[in-house]
Parts: sequence; structure tokens; C-alpha cells
Amino acid sequence: MERIGFIGLGAMGHGIAANVLAKHGQLTILGNRDRTPVEDLVSKGAEEAQDAADLADKSDAVLLCLPNSNVVERVIGNMGDALSPGKTLIDTGTSSQKSTLLLAETLESRGVRFAEAPLTGGKTQAEEGVLGALVGAEDNVFGRIEPILNMFCASVQHFGPVGSGAAAKFVNNYMVMGIAAVVCEAFHVARLTDSDWGKLYDVVIRGSADSGVFRRIIGNAKDGDYEGYVFSIENALKDMGYITEMNTSLGRNTALNKAIHDFFSAAADAGHGDKLLSELLRPELSSKLFNAKK
Repeated sequence: MERIGFIGLGAMGHGIAANVLAKHGQLTILGNRDRTPVEDLVSKGAEEAQDAADLADKSDAVLLCLPNSNVVERVIGNMGDALSPGKTLIDTGTSSQKSTLLLAETLESRGVRFAEAPLTGGKTQAEEGVLGALVGAEDNVFGRIEPILNMFCASVQHFGPVGSGAAAKFVNNYMVMGIAAVVCEAFHVARLTDSDWGKLYDVVIRGSADSGVFRRIIGNAKDGDYEGYVFSIENALKDMGYITEMNTSLGRNTALNKAIHDFFSAAADAGHGDKLLSELLRPELSSKLFNAKK
């Protein structure tokens, strides 16, 4: 069996790594500042590497679950020559398509197989092993990594060569970010018009405006819990930046694209980048963020 390494033990990463360890029986991990997920996995049999190079040396396939392309590039750089010919690297984060293509070209010139597999779902789906993977990889690489992805995914879809996974994920996230922005602004209007959120929720889930995004935001917010959508403003803005980068390359940086990007940019500029997306509906935030500009 291939030796598997994992870097990125955040909210989703811990669940993914736990599933890989349970189903594969072996896993080398790289620790971070939060020792809780590291100690949990080590107690279950995972081996902790000293650094990124040590992990790459001890692994045939390395999974990355990191926050952005800059971190991905830095971590791969830290692996150095330990990421040697014949090894496989899988980026499961939502990364810049431009960066991903350059990385693939560089790694493949060194004889390292590279695949992108951005994921749909969140912390709960990661823990349950039912995420969705949108894979961009050469056919022979996909055949090699599919069994690994099946350890923590309920759906693994191969969209084509490297770059196509990011394109598909951006289509998904473009819809998610757009729906989230509209839901937040619409329910701010509902507050201004004294419309009962609970009654509105009950009606909306029975009609065409229903969606997973809507349920995760309003299903909790209607009861005063503004932490139902576990995804930060900072991450939303990052994704919209990558989406805008791709759309611009296609000549499709439209007014709608700009409006969604500006929506999250304004929230981040106001100092709320570390808050969850659904927290935009907190009364003290929405009253300022959604005020019409004259």
C-alpha cells in the first residue's frame, strides 16, 4: 500500500485525515500550532513528521488541505528534493487556477505527479467522509489517486487535466457566494420591514428560493445563531478573487462578478474578515454593511 502524508489539519483537514487513517491504517501528518488534532491522530496511530521535507520523504502520496495558493506554494517549496520523482501530490484546497497550472508544470518536469482535487462540503461532511471532489489530473494520475479520495469523499468526479478541477470548483463557488450575498441582503431587508424570519424561512424552503446555502445561513440565524455557515468572510473574498481571475481570463468579469466580489471586499475592509459569512446578519453588522450608498 502507498504511504500517505497529510498537511493541513484545520477544521476540514482533521476530519479528512481521520478518515484516511481509519481506512488506510497508516498516515504521516505535519503538526501545526493547534496541537489538539495532531494529538488526536497520533493517539490513533498516525506518525508526526518533523517538517514538510520529512513528511515528503516518508510518503508516496501527499495530500494538502491548505488555506490558499501562497501557502500551498510555500509548503511545496519546503519539501525540497524530498518530493522526488515518482511521488504524487494532491492539492485538495481551493487554489488559484493560474498558480495550480504553474505548479503542475514545475512538478511534472521533476517527475512528480500532481493533481488538484478541490472539495465541496464542510467540517461535518469531512468528518463523515462524504465530501465531493472536483478533480483535475491526467488520466493515469487520476487512476492512482481515486482510491485515496474515496477514503473521505462520497463523490469523486474527474473533470479533465489539471486546471479543470479548479474551473469546476469556481463555477460551484461562484453560485454559492452569489446566493450567500443575496440571502444576507434579502434578510436584512426582511428585518427592516419587520418580516418574521421564522415564518419566511418556513415559506422559502417550500419554494424555488430554497438552497443549501439558504438553510445553513437562515436556518440558524432565525433563532439568533449567526454561526450556522462555517466559512469566513476572508475565505469568501479569497475565492471570489480566484473566480474573478479566471473570469477575467475568459473575458467574463461582469457587473455581477464585480458586485459579489465587492460585497465581500466591503465586509473585509470594514474589519470583519475573520467573522463567519452568516455573521453578516448580526444586527450590529448588517445595519452598517447594508446601508445604501448615496
